[in-house]
Amino acid sequence: MINYLEHPGPLGMLLVAASPEGICGVYFEQHKYFGGTAGWKQDSGSTLLRQAARQLDEYFEGRRHNFDLPLDLRGTAFQRAVWHALLDLPFGGTSSYRQVAARAGNPAAVRAAGTAIGRNPVSIIVPCHRVLGSSGGISGYAGGLERKRYLLAHEATKTPAGDRP
Repeated sequence: MINYLEHPGPLGMLLVAASPEGICGVYFEQHKYFGGTAGWKQDSGSTLLRQAARQLDEYFEGRRHNFDLPLDLRGTAFQRAVWHALLDLPFGGTSSYRQVAARAGNPAAVRAAGTAIGRNPVSIIVPCHRVLGSSGGISGYAGGLERKRYLLAHEATKTPAGDRP
């Protein structure tokens, strides 16, 4: 059973979803790969969902750089490896698709890593927005490029000088 709540944020409404194992989705409005809530139950009273919403608020306020939530990342073994590699990217830092593929254990699988990053179901918490093209340019984001730009700028302004990578 997947429970969810809708939570307002500076980038629009977020849909936060959880299974009994952990957070399994954070989706923006018009999220490119979101399949909908059919079979899910709206539950604004869930402790885990409320905790995720609070931590997202703290992130947007600049008071949280890391999330402390159980995650239920559902995908292929390679997708999960990529998403776990994303969790190692520091707040305010960036990486390339090639570097993420290498961290996921398959440096030659740059395109597959890009596809996995694009299919990340837990936006912001699993920070796929921190991945840039090999030239350092902003490319691809299932929540929209304007949101990716916002998140990168937000982290750049909220990172203490001593914490910058």
